[in-house]
Amino acid sequence: MALTLNHFSIRSMDLESCRAFYVDVLGLTVGPRPPFPFPGIWLYRGDHADYYNAVVHIIGIDPNDPEGLKKYLGDRDPSQLSGTGTIDHIAFFAEGLSAMLEHLRKLGIAARERTVPSIGLHQVFLDDPNGVVIELNYPAAEKTALDAQRSQVA
Repeated sequence: MALTLNHFSIRSMDLESCRAFYVDVLGLTVGPRPPFPFPGIWLYRGDHADYYNAVVHIIGIDPNDPEGLKKYLGDRDPSQLSGTGTIDHIAFFAEGLSAMLEHLRKLGIAARERTVPSIGLHQVFLDDPNGVVIELNYPAAEKTALDAQRSQVA
């Protein structure tokens, strides 16, 4: 069996904060979503005509009408809907490390960085509004080039 990750879903009490994070910070775009019996947003990386590009599904919880969600996906205790639970983090491959670090700085979003030299990867970790840890993986060469550029300026 061949497997490819299709999307991940987040249940959230605050659709707007989630939408803003994934759109404004990560550059995903809001696209079409089937008419499920609960609120939500599908966020795309690429063409909206292809549902395979909907990489993040935000599942809204309507406290005034939770039955559609309960019947469709089951019930969850809203007090436990923060952080990543047993999933430690969600990772994306990315390019443009310098631009992203500047973007995060301008938005006031804290990021944690580390390089894994043995696999040529530079990692940037940040938290979405629900406490889900997002990992952005850049080629380590981008970090090396950025460090060299900074040392020339200093």
